[in-house]
Amino acid sequence: MTETISLAEAPKNSSLFVKAALGAVPLLSARKSTVPDRVVRLDGVKVDPDHLAAYCRATGLRFGDSLPLTYPFILSFPLAMQLVVARDFPFVAVGAVHAQNVIERTREISVSEPLDFRTHIENLREHPKGLLVDAITEVSVGREQVWRQVTTFLHQQRTSLSDQPKGEPKPEEVPPPPLRALRVDQKMITRYANASGDHNPIHTSALGAKAFGFPKAIAHGMWSAANVLGNIEGRIPEKATYTVKFGKPILLPATVNVYADKVEGGWDLSLLHPKKGYPHLTATLR
Repeated sequence: MTETISLAEAPKNSSLFVKAALGAVPLLSARKSTVPDRVVRLDGVKVDPDHLAAYCRATGLRFGDSLPLTYPFILSFPLAMQLVVARDFPFVAVGAVHAQNVIERTREISVSEPLDFRTHIENLREHPKGLLVDAITEVSVGREQVWRQVTTFLHQQRTSLSDQPKGEPKPEEVPPPPLRALRVDQKMITRYANASGDHNPIHTSALGAKAFGFPKAIAHGMWSAANVLGNIEGRIPEKATYTVKFGKPILLPATVNVYADKVEGGWDLSLLHPKKGYPHLTATLR
């Protein structure tokens, strides 16, 4: 039977990261091999205009009367963390990275509308680089579902797939001229960490990133997913599906090439390495 956790307010990110750090201590862990059957619900969430403004400043998105397409991710992040930091969750939260994200919006959401959130985690599976899970969040206004998201997280570790033959790497190619070049530095990412509450050390500390196998601190995936949307703001349809795949992380500081191509039914977006052409992010808006 599904366990439902009803919250009166969103958990504080600071306390969640303390739990995440404690969960990373092997002697304190009690990990299971399945995802617990739990749902976290939080009703009547009212958007704080100051928080929304800070998010828009951190991502470069426009501050207005409607929520940016990616903003509910920030509101739902503590709910997903509440589930991941549990001692019986299959892996620890610290060091996990964002692999993919799919957002479906049925209409624009007003800043003034109270929002009801439901978040659960499912579909634990192996990957050559570790374990994947999907965090599912549904946002409703009254009885109307207005926003849904599937967030896929990767915890890097050895699995039964780790020793499978790897495909031939794609040859590096000089990318075409970009729409623009974007400089990303630690100051920008720290601003996003403060606005989003995601202080995972892989994003905020070079030493913390190295502890989890990254040579430098890396940009948040959802920062890049939000920032790239700024190139087509004003042209995003009210009803939209935004699918994002994250490639090689953006090591800070960095300059990336930005692309936004109009196609039938929507847009193709990407962030590419300016010299080697490999993707940091590829996305479709339909």
